[in-house]
Order: sequence, then structure tokens, then C-alpha cells
Amino acid sequence: MSGHSKFANIKHKKEKNDAAKGKIFTKLGREIAVAVKEGGPDPNNNSRLKDVISKAKANNMPNDTIDRSIKKAAGDANAVNYEFVTYEGYGPNGTAIIVEALTDNKNRTAANVRNAFSKGNGNVGTPGCVSFMFDKKGQIIIDREEYEGDSDELMMTALDAGAEDFSEEEDSFEILTDPDSLGTVRDALEAAGIPMAQAEVTMIPQTWVDLTDEQDVKSINRTLDLLEDDDDVQEVYHNWNAPDEEEE
Repeated sequence: MSGHSKFANIKHKKEKNDAAKGKIFTKLGREIAVAVKEGGPDPNNNSRLKDVISKAKANNMPNDTIDRSIKKAAGDANAVNYEFVTYEGYGPNGTAIIVEALTDNKNRTAANVRNAFSKGNGNVGTPGCVSFMFDKKGQIIIDREEYEGDSDELMMTALDAGAEDFSEEEDSFEILTDPDSLGTVRDALEAAGIPMAQAEVTMIPQTWVDLTDEQDVKSINRTLDLLEDDDDVQEVYHNWNAPDEEEE
């Protein structure tokens, strides 16, 4: 896992998101709509909505846009019904890829996902074929440039709030939690005035795969780009140990 900077990957994703804010805001709007429909418009009584709002803020979604999305979802009983679907499959050289989508047309989404895998010389597998290679965790990333405090104090604040693990990277701090404890730890850090670059439930690979063949690298980038460009796709997780220089 050496040489793999989680934060570099996040910055890379953010830069791509900044170039297509409309697309990422549309995806977040769908997540907000589903969360409101399931648990109501008050984030204090709807932990899932609170998580999505936190994710939206991390992606620089303006507060008024978030508020409009919540109000629209709360006032529109006839809104389109979206449902979560997950696909698992393999990229080149056995790399594992998990795709989480939110769709109103599962046939369309399945076809698009299969197409993205096949164009990158991969294939969609059966449910569960690669998810056992990942751990579902709450992950909080703090940018070293944004945090001026003491790292030991940060670690104790996180662990006292219920975090499972704390690690220091060259450019960031990473805090891992049980998925159900993410909100509690995030709230404790927020109350302490600690800025967070990311706070969300994610899938973390147990092992990373290096790709040395140039065609394999092109293929997996092709698949990941197609998936990230799909409006139905919310998240893509993989265990490719992409070099930092590609991500920054």
C-alpha cells in the first residue's frame, strides 16, 4: 500500500468534480431526495440525510442548493422513485470494482455499467464476487494544510468519540470508524472546530493491486471514467493502487 495516497485520490476526484459541478450536484440531489423520502426533511432526526448533507458540503455544494433540494424532496410526494443498486466486477488483471448506483431504470443502468466494464476489458460478476475483498468503514479525511492543531489531540478527540483507527499520511490524517459511528465521530470533530475534507461511509480494499502493463492502466481508466460520467452511478470503489502522480 506504500505510495498510495488516499488524499491524493480525493483531491483528484474533487478536481474532476469541480470541472463538472452540475453533474455531481445532480447526483447528490438524488441522494438527498431518497434520504428525505425515507426519513423526513429534518437532518437532526434523519441520520442518513445528515450524512448526505455532510457529503454535499465536502463537494462544495452551496447551502442554499442543499436547502432547495431538501424542500423540493419534502414537498414533492410524486417525485421519481429512485432505488439503490450495486454491481460488482473485475477490471484488468483481476482488479476488483464495486459500483453503487441510484436509478429510476435498472435496465438502463445495468446496460451502462456492463458497457463500461466491457470497454475496459473487464466484466460484471455476480453479487458478492468482490465485496468480500473490501471493508465497509466510515472514513474521515483531514487536510494537513487546513488543520493547525496538534495531531495527538486530534487522535484523542477522534478515539474518545468512538473512532476505531487513526493514521497520519504525508498530506492528511485518516480516521476510520464503524459505519454506524461515523455520524457521532464527525459531530465531535465538528464541535471541536476541526475541518474535514471528507466524511462518509466507504469501501476500503483489504489489499491493493498494482498494474504495470500500460494497456491495463488505459483499460481501467476507461472503465472508471465511463462509470463516473454516468448520471446513475453514485460511487465507484476499486482496489487499483493508482500511482499518485496520475491522481494529482
